[in-house]
Amino acid sequence: MASGRPTAETLPQEPMARLLAVMAWLRDRQYGCPWDIDQTFKTIAPYTIEEAYEVADAIERDDMPALKEELGDLLLQVVYHAQIAQEAKAFGFGDVATAIADKMVDRHPHVFADARIDTAEAQTVSWEARKAAERAAKQTAEPAGALDGVARALPALLRAEKIQKRAARVGFDWTETTPVIDKIEEELGELRIEIEAGTIDQARLTDELGDVLFAVANLARHCKVDPEAALRATNDKFERRFGYIERRLADQGRKPAEASLEEMEALWQEAKTRV
Repeated sequence: MASGRPTAETLPQEPMARLLAVMAWLRDRQYGCPWDIDQTFKTIAPYTIEEAYEVADAIERDDMPALKEELGDLLLQVVYHAQIAQEAKAFGFGDVATAIADKMVDRHPHVFADARIDTAEAQTVSWEARKAAERAAKQTAEPAGALDGVARALPALLRAEKIQKRAARVGFDWTETTPVIDKIEEELGELRIEIEAGTIDQARLTDELGDVLFAVANLARHCKVDPEAALRATNDKFERRFGYIERRLADQGRKPAEASLEEMEALWQEAKTRV
């Protein structure tokens, strides 16, 4: 790195080179930022996940200025991890970019070679087959299981969907939605039994409720619905409708805590027709 304190003028002007230089200087032991210098892969991992959600939120809101900003924040996270790895002499940003470019070329032989894939569904099958082959090539002494490699840090609903897809690829799956709905009703029945037993066992309740959520995620997969996106949309809908209740009560000089459940339920039904 060049000697002397960096300035906006001395940084490279090409966008990617500039970003890489900014991150390198932020981590510089003499001139860098104390907070940035102290970070590790583990400490910034939560920010990486958060920024990915911010990108999804901007897309959901169709907010292009916000999407540009959030994509920049997410790119910064990639650069951040790569800089830490480079300092550890493990790999650098160029290695990351090269690896993903090579992977995309290898997984798209119908684009970069003479293979033929005519539909998105066929490409999904081909993609998953190549991923499975890559996992098999990486395995050592122990054979890889069908569910190996599904990241534990994924949101629980998303991980449930991915686990179920892996199991389905080896034939462990229903062929239609009716038995999936039956399974949800079965799991709800078991949860009801626990609740109505009177002696609340929190561990058993947690287990039974987890079964219900897992079964619902399975139904979402069979319906080709992204469960995370569906729940985000419902969260947004709830916020809009509850906000309507708050506004209507505010017009009366009251807050929700000062209204009865019956009053709020009536306003909720009203909100359903308006927001």
